[in-house]
Amino acid sequence: MTVTGQVAAVLAVFAKIIIFIFLITLTMLLIQFTIAGTISRQNPLKMIKTMLPAYFTALGTSSSAATIPVTYKQVQELGVKEEIAGFTVPLCANIHMTGSTIKITACAMAIVLLTGGNLEFWQFVGFVCMLGISIVAGPGVPGGAIMASLGVLQKILGFNEQMLGLMIALYIAMDSFGTACNVTGDGAISVIVNKIAQKKK
Repeated sequence: MTVTGQVAAVLAVFAKIIIFIFLITLTMLLIQFTIAGTISRQNPLKMIKTMLPAYFTALGTSSSAATIPVTYKQVQELGVKEEIAGFTVPLCANIHMTGSTIKITACAMAIVLLTGGNLEFWQFVGFVCMLGISIVAGPGVPGGAIMASLGVLQKILGFNEQMLGLMIALYIAMDSFGTACNVTGDGAISVIVNKIAQKKK
C-alpha cells in the first residue's frame, strides 16, 4: 500500500468503517435491550445505563472473559437471580459474539469493495451463516473471534493472505467496541432467560 500510495485512502476508509460499526453496535444494543425491557417491563435505557461498567471494562480489556466479574455484578443489578447470572454470563462470554460478528461482516464487505472484488449476494449470505457458526468457537480473548473466522473468510469469500492481513489489522484496531457490545448484550440475554425461568416456576 505504501509503494502504490494507497495508505491515506485505505486509512480514510478504515476510519469511516470504525464509525459505521460503532453506530451499528449501539443500534444493536438498543434493539436487544428494547426486547429485554419489553419482556421484563423495565426501561431499556436504564438497563443499558446499569450495564455501562461492563461496557467500559470491555473497552479497556478487549476481553469478554476478563469482563465476566463486572458483567456478573451488573446483570444481578438488573434483577437477574444469582444462579441465572452464574449460568448466562460465563456462557455468553464464550458464545454471544454479536458485536464481533457485526465487525467481521462489515470489515469483510469493506475489504472486498476496497480491493475491487465481486461479491455475489448468496455467497455473502452463506458467509454470514457460516460465520455465525464458526464465531461460537472464538475464545473470549482479544482477537479470538477474527482468528476463528479466517478459514471462513478464505474459503467462502476467497480472501488471500494480503486481504486476511488487512482484515486482522482492521479488526484488532476496533476490537474493544465489538467486545463491549458483546458483554453489554449479555445483560439483555440474562434478563430474558431470567424471565423465562420465572414463568416456568
